[in-house]
Amino acid sequence: MKGLKRVGQWALAAALVAGLAACGQKEHTEIKVGATVGPHAQVAEAVAKEAAKQGLNVKVVEFSDYITPNAALEDGSIDLNSYQHQPFLDNYNSSHDSHLVSIGQSILMRMGVYSNKYHSLDELPQGARIAIPNDPTNGGRGLLLFADSNLITLREGAGFKATLNDVVENPKDFQFVEVDAAQLPRTLDDVDAAAITMNYVMSAGLDPKKQGIYLESKQAPLAVMVIAAREQDKDNEDYKKFVQIYQSEGIREYMQQAFKGTIEPAF
Repeated sequence: MKGLKRVGQWALAAALVAGLAACGQKEHTEIKVGATVGPHAQVAEAVAKEAAKQGLNVKVVEFSDYITPNAALEDGSIDLNSYQHQPFLDNYNSSHDSHLVSIGQSILMRMGVYSNKYHSLDELPQGARIAIPNDPTNGGRGLLLFADSNLITLREGAGFKATLNDVVENPKDFQFVEVDAAQLPRTLDDVDAAAITMNYVMSAGLDPKKQGIYLESKQAPLAVMVIAAREQDKDNEDYKKFVQIYQSEGIREYMQQAFKGTIEPAF
């Protein structure tokens, strides 16, 4: 009887150890990655499939706004997120006293100048009507496109926070019209050109190769999206592995096939 009792105790202890090990293993291998609906979530799902082949369990959590993914990362509801550029992350940290950091680059979403009437910026006529986003960040970003191509000059230091008041030289007397960003693709028949962010280019079915006459630099801070983590987790080996898989040749090929040049690898 004592022997049977001892065997039973060993079996119970073994079961407890196995259970704890299983729980620990699940906790360490499942990575919840937040991404906004659309290309960010699509690429994250492709990464999750590849990660599964390499023994890494990735669950993609979709969000429909731009604030919640950082809040969820900060409170531990998710482990990583992929949807924002570095200036947006920096602004979130400063306004929320947070400590989220980039652990790798993900995709490029370049803003561009689009036109149904002209094929290059040089063709834009004197007094051309140009539509730009009416929100502060993307409005300045649109103006920068024309400043970078030397068609206008902005006040020194204005950067992507530039407004129409910061335009100090406008030799061709462009008439800039501020429009809600989502409506910009619809203005193309009414204006000479419009500065449009890539998410609205995609949703409107515009073709960057045919209608895009100037694209943001691949090094532009607002074009490069990042993968974010909590600062204390930046050296987590599983998270590093996720980034490595994200930046693999297989995912690069997936982007090229899925997005046909609208979304590009940032790595």
